[in-house]
Amino acid sequence: MFRPVNPSGPSIPGLSQAMLIEGGKLLVLSGHVPFDSEGKIPAKDVGAQLDLVFSNIQSTLKAAGTDFASVVRLTYYIRDFDQSMLPEIRTVRDRWVNTDCPPASSLIGVAALFHPDVLIEVDATAVITEGDAG
Repeated sequence: MFRPVNPSGPSIPGLSQAMLIEGGKLLVLSGHVPFDSEGKIPAKDVGAQLDLVFSNIQSTLKAAGTDFASVVRLTYYIRDFDQSMLPEIRTVRDRWVNTDCPPASSLIGVAALFHPDVLIEVDATAVITEGDAG
């Protein structure tokens, strides 16, 4: 009934990047972080890190047979959040999501994340409709 979805490339050992509920076509993506294809965190600012996070989310969605059009919820965890970050976060987000019908979202400011160079982590929920994934 459940199938882990892990795109190729670096990931955190022992965790699924996403869990596909095959009977219900609900895809729950764990917190994605700004790792590049070599497992490094090249970006030092929130906007660049978020763009890489969304690229990694897109890879997971593609591995499940879908894309950002199926994302219904995003949760952002941002280290040392300040409201002045919102315009850049929204600009990056708008390059990835359907701005006519954006996913529900929450933003949570946190003191720290799992790695000192990670400024942002995002988890997501997607609903895969008939024809998206088999």
